[in-house]
Amino acid sequence: MELDKMDENDWKYHGEGNKSLVVSHSQHCRVLRLLKFPSEDSVHTRQTAEQAFRHILNIVDYSKYVMKPLLGDKYVHSGEVVKLPLDFVRQLSLKVQQERPELRCDKVMDTFSGCGLCLPNLTQLPLHHLRDHRPPICVEIKPKCGFLPYSRHITKEFKRKVCRFCMHQHFKLANGKWKRLSRYCPLDLFSGSKQRMFVALKHLLEEPQNNLKIFKGGELIYSCQDDAKQQPDLNDLIQHLRPYFPHGNSLYNGHQSGKAILNEFIQVICSALLSGGDTNRSGEPRKVHLSESGLYCEASPFPRELLRNGNHSLPKDSVLAKILQVQILDNLDIEGIYPLFKRIEQYLEEVPKERNRLQVDGPYTESFMDTVKNCPTEDDGSVEYAVGKVHQYRVAMTAKDCSTMITFAPCGEDDEEHQPNLEIQPTKPRFTYSVSILDLDPKPYEGIPHQFKLDTKIVNYYLRNTQTPPPSGLYNERQECTLLFHAV
Repeated sequence: MELDKMDENDWKYHGEGNKSLVVSHSQHCRVLRLLKFPSEDSVHTRQTAEQAFRHILNIVDYSKYVMKPLLGDKYVHSGEVVKLPLDFVRQLSLKVQQERPELRCDKVMDTFSGCGLCLPNLTQLPLHHLRDHRPPICVEIKPKCGFLPYSRHITKEFKRKVCRFCMHQHFKLANGKWKRLSRYCPLDLFSGSKQRMFVALKHLLEEPQNNLKIFKGGELIYSCQDDAKQQPDLNDLIQHLRPYFPHGNSLYNGHQSGKAILNEFIQVICSALLSGGDTNRSGEPRKVHLSESGLYCEASPFPRELLRNGNHSLPKDSVLAKILQVQILDNLDIEGIYPLFKRIEQYLEEVPKERNRLQVDGPYTESFMDTVKNCPTEDDGSVEYAVGKVHQYRVAMTAKDCSTMITFAPCGEDDEEHQPNLEIQPTKPRFTYSVSILDLDPKPYEGIPHQFKLDTKIVNYYLRNTQTPPPSGLYNERQECTLLFHAV
């Protein structure tokens, strides 16, 4: 990418979150991530430029030195900080403004610093030879927290029975954030059980909220709009997917055909989420076994009587196992972390110059990672212990809020020739695919009091106003698709 020849017409609006906006290049598999600021802050140009550079540098360092070692090189793309021509950024801001959702326009794109983050466009497959006319499909999932807390600091026993996501749904519904309740439960997705994963993904498709987006050829084709007034149309999605699953088309007609296509699509996602190259000497995939106490959320719609006996496990090298292993660094829960946060704050009031040494605001270097890895297991009353546990909690919170990107495309002839050892069911489609993890920004140290208050509100609201929903209908086993793995 030649920075001195940047043309805003080569870039198009891709999406945005609360703190940044993303544009994608029309020819190359690249995206630019640009920061956003509240409109009233945009006049403080010098301060904004300094903040933007530090902010983006922190994001890159945190991804490179903290999250990549924990989650694995093959899943994490750290990107690089780029200094963009200011004229290009200003013209780009004007170009994308008309495409931005109205509810996002309370913030403006940073047009003063020229700082951006350049990343691969994970909705595309660079290795896909494009001999097949069908463009890549990309599924972006924000899985959320995949276990029930087990900390001895928990004061409300119900937190050990109902997951945070399911409780938070009711709180968001009451506050108007969403118009409908999602029946998705993260514990089902992280269970390793294909039955439960199928049900979880089906509910994500029915009510995606901000936990599911689907792209085709880099273009968003299925998601929940910010205002959430209308549900996305599954029939539209089925029409997009028909060319990828001809088996479902040929066996069924009408409604049954659409249902078969969605079932096969869900199986592709399941297979990708469970894929991993780590095997033991017997050739069996290594497994991550989950604690019995955290296996099942009582608010999940999955029928409890269908839970199979035995261990629930994920392949050790799968993307879900990697994310879950980082999430469980939070072994104290926010109720155990908040007193440690207050211990640090009291110490910093007495010795404010220690703030840099303790790295509560970064920088996110190898020394920060050493503190995360080497935190003592027992509380000795020291500020060092408190800092280590708070660092672990913040890293775990990043993993609880990250996204996975599963991008797949039909196999070309070259792909099949280079994978002779895979057994194939002749009637099933084959796909080349990649899996990545993104949205790995550091969570702010100063946000811990807010998290403590929010947790209290969510739990208290759920206990006062809700009952566990009844289980849904039975799940039917489906055949699997065969996938090929190509690292991207």
